[in-house]
Amino acid sequence: MSEFANFMAHAIALEMEAAERYDELADAMAVHHNDEVAELFRKLAHYSRLHHAEVKDHAKDLVLPQLKPWEYQWHGTEGPEAAPVERTHYMMTPYHCLHMALQNEKRGYQYYADLAYKSADPEVKRLAKQFAEEESEHVVMLEKWVADLKEPEPNWDLDLDPPVVSD
Repeated sequence: MSEFANFMAHAIALEMEAAERYDELADAMAVHHNDEVAELFRKLAHYSRLHHAEVKDHAKDLVLPQLKPWEYQWHGTEGPEAAPVERTHYMMTPYHCLHMALQNEKRGYQYYADLAYKSADPEVKRLAKQFAEEESEHVVMLEKWVADLKEPEPNWDLDLDPPVVSD
């Protein structure tokens, strides 16, 4: 398997995993009638799908490896842009959602920047640098969005009538 094909398989998985996670989080927020955050997660999923389509287009003429989940070479157990479920709360606000997305994009940028720096393959270097630049643009966009939001009050997650979870 070529380094470039392996890189593209990882990039495609990274973007699809991000979209799928945002969809899962949107569904979770919708269940709790947190419609504003659900809609924001759906918008983020849409953007991830657009980037996924772009990455797939770069790989259209390649035979990509069919990697098993444990074969992906991430720094953690999930792709760099997969939003961490444990950082969500059913009462989270757009402020929290966009901060989460900002951290995801920063990890995506770092992932691609590291590959651009470390790879010996000139095509991986070129495309990883391009993807890092795109992720950097996403970071700037999210930083602008976040700057317009007011930080929630300290007890934003206080719910005097929390949902009941049955065993």
